[in-house]
Amino acid sequence: MNAVEEATAGRVVAIDGKTLRHSYDKKKRKSAIHMVSAFAAENGVVLGQKKTDDKSNEITAIPALLELLDIKGCIITIDAMGCQEKIAEKIISKEADYILAVKDNQKQLHNEIIDFFQTALKYNFKGVQYDYFEEAHKGHGRVEMLVTGLVIR
Repeated sequence: MNAVEEATAGRVVAIDGKTLRHSYDKKKRKSAIHMVSAFAAENGVVLGQKKTDDKSNEITAIPALLELLDIKGCIITIDAMGCQEKIAEKIISKEADYILAVKDNQKQLHNEIIDFFQTALKYNFKGVQYDYFEEAHKGHGRVEMLVTGLVIR
């Protein structure tokens, strides 16, 4: 794993939870096993996994999984379930960056982000430090410009 870890520096590590199919036991009233995994996207390798505690969820398992990993310099992606201050703080403390999905599960934060972008767009991002990346695709008689990433500083 040391070779994979070295090749992972600066790369995307996707963290996601999954319920293992057919892992429940109706007779013993055991609920299904839910695991959180860290996947090195470029390498195609699972770097680590953590089982969620009974009667718990990904919110408690993600920090425990992050504690096990050397993610320095990586970009950690997590879906909306993991959009929590403590998780973001854990990622920062391990010297990594993050991309966290925000949905209506964080209503106030979601609305603040929408307001920020509407205001920034209205004033053409004046006073906002940002970087963006574009890709151009040509085909079928047209050129498409895609903004593939926007980083607000």
